[in-house]
Amino acid sequence: MRLSIIALSLAAASLNFAALNVQARQNNESTTHTVDTAQTESQRLADFFANNFKQRLHRSPQFQSYLGYKWDYDKWNNISETFIEQSSELAKKQLNTLNSFDESQLSSAEKISLALNKVSLERQLANDEFRHHTYIMDQFSAYHTMVPSFLINVHRVTNTEDALAYISRLQRVKTLFSQVIDQLRIRQKMGVFPPKWSYDQMLQASKNVITGAPFDSSDSASSIWQDFQDKASKLEITDSERKTLLNDAKNALLTSVKPAYKALISELEVQRELTPEGDGVWRLPNGDKWYENRLAWFTTTDLTADEVHNIGLQNVERIHQDMRSIMKKVKFDGSLNEFFEFMRSDKQFYYANADEGRDAYLLEAKALIDTMRDKLPEYFGLIPQAEMVVKRVEPFREKSAGKAFYQSPAKDGSRPGIYYANLYDMNDMPTYQMEALAYHEGIPGHHMQRAIAQELEGIPEFQKYSSFTAYTEGWGLYTEELAKDMGFYQDPYSDFGRLAMELWRACRLVVDTGIHSKKWSREQAINYLIENTPNPKNDSVKAIERYIAMPGQATAYMIGKLKIMELRAWSQAELGEQFDIRGFHAQVLKDGPVPLNILEQKVKAWVADIQQSANKAG
Repeated sequence: MRLSIIALSLAAASLNFAALNVQARQNNESTTHTVDTAQTESQRLADFFANNFKQRLHRSPQFQSYLGYKWDYDKWNNISETFIEQSSELAKKQLNTLNSFDESQLSSAEKISLALNKVSLERQLANDEFRHHTYIMDQFSAYHTMVPSFLINVHRVTNTEDALAYISRLQRVKTLFSQVIDQLRIRQKMGVFPPKWSYDQMLQASKNVITGAPFDSSDSASSIWQDFQDKASKLEITDSERKTLLNDAKNALLTSVKPAYKALISELEVQRELTPEGDGVWRLPNGDKWYENRLAWFTTTDLTADEVHNIGLQNVERIHQDMRSIMKKVKFDGSLNEFFEFMRSDKQFYYANADEGRDAYLLEAKALIDTMRDKLPEYFGLIPQAEMVVKRVEPFREKSAGKAFYQSPAKDGSRPGIYYANLYDMNDMPTYQMEALAYHEGIPGHHMQRAIAQELEGIPEFQKYSSFTAYTEGWGLYTEELAKDMGFYQDPYSDFGRLAMELWRACRLVVDTGIHSKKWSREQAINYLIENTPNPKNDSVKAIERYIAMPGQATAYMIGKLKIMELRAWSQAELGEQFDIRGFHAQVLKDGPVPLNILEQKVKAWVADIQQSANKAG
C-alpha cells in the first residue's frame, strides 16, 4: 500500500478548485458590467505578472542567457549582499501588491497563478532568514564549476558581438569571484562551513579549470580556452579579426580568470582549516531550524524529519520485497545482498571503462529516447516541441558532478534540452539502469515536464519557470514507473534497475534525515546505501557527499512521486471507466510546476468536473 501524504502546508496557497470551476461558469453568465470589471482586474494582474517577470529577467543576466535573451550578454549575476537585500525588499513589495487584488473578479486560472506567485514570494522571504546558511560553495555545484560550464554550454557565439560578450564575461570573473569570497567570509563569521573533506574536491576542481594553455605551458588547452577557440573558428570573419578576438580572450583568461581562481583557491584553503567537525547541518548555528526550512522548501509539505525518515524505511522494505520477486524471475539462488553484489560486479552489466564503452552507452541512451518518443501520444496529449540531446558530462567537472542531470532548452529553440550522463567511471553506470535513467532525465521525465512548461500558452511567464522540487523531481521519478505501464523494461534486469533507482530515492529519505537530523556521519550514511542498494561504492560516496552539500533536496523525489501515484490511483478509483491517463497527465503538466497541495486540488477539481458533466449527461 502506498503511503498517503496528506499533511500539506502552504495554507496561503490553498484553493478550492471545484468551487472555482463552478464560479467560472457563473462568471460567464454574469452581466456585461461584471465581465468588464473582471477584465480590468485580470488585466491589472496580467500586467503585474509581466512587469515582475521582466524585472526578474533584467536582474539576472544568466537567466536571460538560459532563456536565449542577450540583453546583458556580457555580465554575470550580481550576488553582492546589497543586491540580495534589495531582492528581499522587492519581494515584500510584490507580495503586498498581490494581496491587493480582488480574487472574486478573477478566473480560476488567474487564481492559480496568483496563489503560485504568493507561495513563491513567501518561500523566498522565509529563506531570507537563513540565506547565509546556504553554502555559497560546495563540491557538488558552485561558482568554480559554473563559470566554465555556463560559458561552454549556454553562451552561444554566432557573431562578433557574442564573442566580445564572452570575452567581457571572462574579464568580469574577477569581480564575480570577489563577491563569492565576500559571501564566504560572511559565512565564516557566522560559523557556516561545508565539511572539511569537501574542500579538497572544491580545490581540485578549481585547479582543473586553470590547468592547460594559456594558464600553463601544457600542450593541451584548458576547457574554457578550447571552447572559445572552437566558437571563434566558426565565425565568418577575417583572420585578422579572429586573431584579435583570440588575443583578447587569452589576455582576459590570464589577467582576470587565473587571478580570480587563485584568490578563490587561497580563500578555500584558509576556510578548510576553520570548519567544525561533523557532516550534517546540525553542526551549524540554528541548524535544526535550517533543516526544517529545507524540508519544507523541497517537499512543499510540513512533514517532520522523523516522518520523512520513517516513510523512507517503509518504502525501502517494500522495494526490497519487489526485488526478491525479480530474483525469482531470473532464478538467482542467494540472498538479496548477494544479488546486489552480483549486479555490482558481473561484467555483463557494464560497458568498457574506455572511450568505446562511453560511445556505446551514449548511442544506446539515444536509442532508448527515440523508442520512447514514438510511444508518447498514447499517454500524453501535451508533447514538447523542443529538441533533446544526450551528452557526456564535460571532463572538467565529471569527477564531482552527479550521475546524470538535465538542462532545459532555450525558449527560442536555439539550444536543445540536454540529458547529461556522467561517464567518468563506467563502473558507476550499469546498463540495467539505463532505461530508468533515460526516462527520468529525458522523456517522459524532465524534458517532457520542463519543455512543456516553457511552451505553455495562456499562463504568466513566471509560472513556466517556477521551482518546486517535489513536483519536478517527483514527476521524473513517477515517469520511471510510468514507463513500465507503457510496456518498457521487458528485460527483468532492466526492471530491477527501475526498482534500484526507486530504492535509491527511498534510501535518500533515510540518509538525508539521518545526516542532518540524527547526526549520522558521512561514513554511516555511505554504509547504509552500500548495504541496502545494489549501487557501487563510488556511487554511494558521491551521493552522500551531494546530500551533505544540499540538505533536504534529496527528499523531494520520493515524496513527490508518492503523491503523484496516490493522486492517479485515487482518480482511477473515483472515475472508473471515465479515467483517461492522457487527461490526468495534462492536469499534472498544464500549469507548470506547483506545490503538492495545489497539485492535489487541481486533480480533485478535474475529477469533480468529469463527474459533474457525467451526472448532467445522465
